[in-house]
Amino acid sequence: MIKVSNLNKEFKVHKKEAGLRGSIKALFKRNYLTKKALDNISFEINEGEIVGLIGSNGAGKTTLAKILSGIIFKSAGEVSVLGFNPWDKDNQYRSQMSLIMGQKASLWWDLPAYDCYLLLKEIYQIPDKEFKERLEYLSEKLSIKEQLHIQIRRLSLGERMKTELIAALLHNPKVVFLDEPTIGLDLTAQTAVREFIKDYRKKYKPIMILTSHYMEDIESLCERIIILKEGKLIYDGKLQTIRSKFTKSKVIKAKFSCEENMVCEKLNISTEIGEVLSFNDKAIEVKCPANQISSCVQIVLNTYPVHDLEIVEPDVGDLIEKIIREGI
Repeated sequence: MIKVSNLNKEFKVHKKEAGLRGSIKALFKRNYLTKKALDNISFEINEGEIVGLIGSNGAGKTTLAKILSGIIFKSAGEVSVLGFNPWDKDNQYRSQMSLIMGQKASLWWDLPAYDCYLLLKEIYQIPDKEFKERLEYLSEKLSIKEQLHIQIRRLSLGERMKTELIAALLHNPKVVFLDEPTIGLDLTAQTAVREFIKDYRKKYKPIMILTSHYMEDIESLCERIIILKEGKLIYDGKLQTIRSKFTKSKVIKAKFSCEENMVCEKLNISTEIGEVLSFNDKAIEVKCPANQISSCVQIVLNTYPVHDLEIVEPDVGDLIEKIIREGI
């Protein structure tokens, strides 16, 4: 279990002085500003959960991941991961966690991935049989077997990310921090990484915290999300709740099967039921309140010769962006 209570993290930032005089003054005496990267954060994550950590740049996502993994120290509050204080850097804890940062490489550039894994095998004291079984499973699921004996620097970005994932999961960690694991990858590689994470989670059930700016990652992998804004936790709950609670309207798109020379009359919908966004003799788009969607669909079906109908929900990324911008 991960338990965070009243967590705070502050950084001192150099205050820049304007002009030449200010620059000379800063050589002898610098003024600093205190910035709160995390402000009174509290939450719990249980075994087997995968939680999406969402927020704009500078919201504190990476800072939180670094504190939980023991890279940096907190300013105040309580943090417990698997019963350990992360910043104690206890080897017993470090052997049970892993941090994957999409923008940073951990493997040796001039070595093949397999040679790097042999070194990690010795560091984590992984028995021979377990090492072979895990490497076989991980490389097969990621379709990277053929590339394990090629120098890292000669691999594509997607292939390098896959080798990084194997390196991070080789010792079967109980806690996995995924910081932008699909950043910079093409659509095929992104899909492969997501499917692998799903399969790995189902098989091993670790605690996972995922930070990503790609909403496809969050929607595909996470049932629960935590939203940070300027270091403060503004939402912690189910992703589906975001849809049901904050979706005010939906759009109905209907295509017609009008006969030749037939003129389709404009649908007469009162403003209380819906708003006609577009209309022609081939299709109609109607914006309806979310709680009246069934009534609106029924009117469309009863009024027109519909052969195809689609209900379009607002993009969850837009809903989250609105929450971050306006609050809950």
